[in-house]
Amino acid sequence: MANKNLNAAKIAKKDEFYTQLSDIERELQHYWQHFRDKVVLCNCDDPYESNFFKYFALRFNQLGLKKLICTCYNGSPVTGKELMLHFDNSEDDDPKKIAYKVEITEVKDENGDGAVDLSDVQYLLKNDKNVLSILKTGDFRSKECIELLKEADIVVTNPPFSLFREYIGQLMKYGKKFLIIGHQNAIKYKEVFPLFMENRVWLGYGFKGAAAHFFSPYEDTATAGDHRQHMIRVSGVMWFTNLEIPKHYEDWDLVCRYSADEYPTYSNYDAIDVSKTSDIPYDYDGLMGVPITFMDKYNPNKFDIIGNACDTDWCRNAGIKAMGQATIDKLRAQGNKAHVTANMNTLYFEKNGMIYLPYARVIIRNKHPQTSC
Repeated sequence: MANKNLNAAKIAKKDEFYTQLSDIERELQHYWQHFRDKVVLCNCDDPYESNFFKYFALRFNQLGLKKLICTCYNGSPVTGKELMLHFDNSEDDDPKKIAYKVEITEVKDENGDGAVDLSDVQYLLKNDKNVLSILKTGDFRSKECIELLKEADIVVTNPPFSLFREYIGQLMKYGKKFLIIGHQNAIKYKEVFPLFMENRVWLGYGFKGAAAHFFSPYEDTATAGDHRQHMIRVSGVMWFTNLEIPKHYEDWDLVCRYSADEYPTYSNYDAIDVSKTSDIPYDYDGLMGVPITFMDKYNPNKFDIIGNACDTDWCRNAGIKAMGQATIDKLRAQGNKAHVTANMNTLYFEKNGMIYLPYARVIIRNKHPQTSC
């Protein structure tokens, strides 16, 4: 899927992508040590629909949480699509879609069956009036939600894709630890990329194949073999975090050796182009342009991040030369339909008489290049 639905959602400011419990469990298994005696905030999560709430409510005691806070905003078009906490035995209907918060400080075996499960969480929500309260809007940017953010130690959620810049900016402003879902394109944002350069944010373990199926009201255009009812497939999704995990400093072997024939030098910048992260040469000590997927393997002890070639301001300041009209004419003559102008500071290189425009490059340097095999 070419992220058609994701882009449409961003344009329309529709962000109803509800995460599967299995995906949450797969990622969170690596972070358990961070949660003991902590206040966890899920501030984009209706507890009657959110698997983040379900995950933390059921593992409240295992994780040793101090408190769990969940908030939701007014209205939700996903109502009835997921409802992982749908209480079939409830006398009343599920709460109307209004903004509210749930605060849990204890989860007990309410029905005496010897285990803490969803029925105990159900009883807690129905019978403890101190647990649930109404909010004005539930928007994470509202004053009431910011006060909850200040109280939290760790934020875990799937924030609105269209508001990712604001969302992560707020987390950094208040110095919060977090584990959140975002699209890999967010790495390129001017507001986000410097956080990676400064080693203040990194990527978690991720989804299988960097793609995930979300419960969503939007139409799914995934292939028949990958289609799931009432779900939408989105490629390029990642977990963004500032919680320390072994993966952050995981080493990986480089197996390719540099040669000028295999690694072309950019025509307008002193760096070589590396088309695949796995093809980074172990013996090259200069600058390299690598795909944005490199960030999933980035080890700050192994590489320096120099810049973001998708950032026009950085390109100008780094001295990447504009393409020029002659280059544009040659591109068009060879049938390239990319939208480029002569004054663009886009990386390009020439090989075998053809001009190539590599996509979304991060400029890096190997801190410890090998001089021999």
